[in-house]
Amino acid sequence: MPSQPPARPGQVRIGARGSKLSLAQAGHMQRRIAAALGADPENLAEVEKVAPLIVITTTGDRVQDRRLLEIGGKGLFTKEIEEALIAGRIDCAVHSMKDMPALLPDGLCIAAVPEREDPRDAFLSRGVERLEDLPQGAKLGTASLRRQAQSLYRRPDLDVQMLRGNVDTRLAKLAAGEADAILLAYAGLRRLGLGDQVKSLIDPREVPPAPGQGALAIETREADRDLPWVASLRCETTTLCVAAERGALTALEGSCKTPIGAHAWLEDGSLQLIVEALSPDGRQRFRHAGSAEIAPQADPLASARDLGLSLGAVVKAEGGDAIVL
Repeated sequence: MPSQPPARPGQVRIGARGSKLSLAQAGHMQRRIAAALGADPENLAEVEKVAPLIVITTTGDRVQDRRLLEIGGKGLFTKEIEEALIAGRIDCAVHSMKDMPALLPDGLCIAAVPEREDPRDAFLSRGVERLEDLPQGAKLGTASLRRQAQSLYRRPDLDVQMLRGNVDTRLAKLAAGEADAILLAYAGLRRLGLGDQVKSLIDPREVPPAPGQGALAIETREADRDLPWVASLRCETTTLCVAAERGALTALEGSCKTPIGAHAWLEDGSLQLIVEALSPDGRQRFRHAGSAEIAPQADPLASARDLGLSLGAVVKAEGGDAIVL
């Protein structure tokens, strides 16, 4: 990666992947950050001056013919960006939260979690409306071990095919008949203006999405965690829900080799959480739900994380070796 000039005073350099979805997400955050720094978010020249966007190609972007678990896991979408952050070539990074490993490099943190998009998985096909309507032995395309296992739990007859690539690539493969149906994050489709392509949405309480799905992670150096522009991006509700889901991810030692779903939501002042892990072939599912009161006098973030850790530990104890590929 070419060396970047040092940041000017008051400037925040933003690192992101170069995919269309990543640039759409990062562009939205770029305008929010620029506004927090006093720039006009509608003036693109001004935005680029105070919050320049720096594209970084990751290993996960370069290798498209294998599952992530075969080449090192989800951290391959963040590694090069985090190296730039540690080296001081950028000042923050915008990631899809579901791409973030449970553990971060020393000196870095998830400093802000903005308001979440819709967390549900979307079902797309060349005909039928729902996964349940697919004919016997139909081909389902996905690169996600979680989506594979959850789909096989519901439809063990399906022929699940590995399907990687960006959103446009996967839609093109579906149109070309390489799969009868595919599953994608609805949030990404909405951010790309492709929400109308969806046949149906999957109930997140019945089939929990990936921990953090639909949310963005603003990653910074620890020393910058509480800068005013960082604080302006935070959504309290999303932060709590994601903390619970990622607590479960941590307890389950989540990686691309473990099919994990987690979905949290606030209801009448309490945080609700569903956690599940499955055997990769979908034959076994281990699932628990729980709640935690979110009291103003307590530490809400710690309560949320503890809920995730406790439910994840129960699921891990029950699932054992069955839930690891």
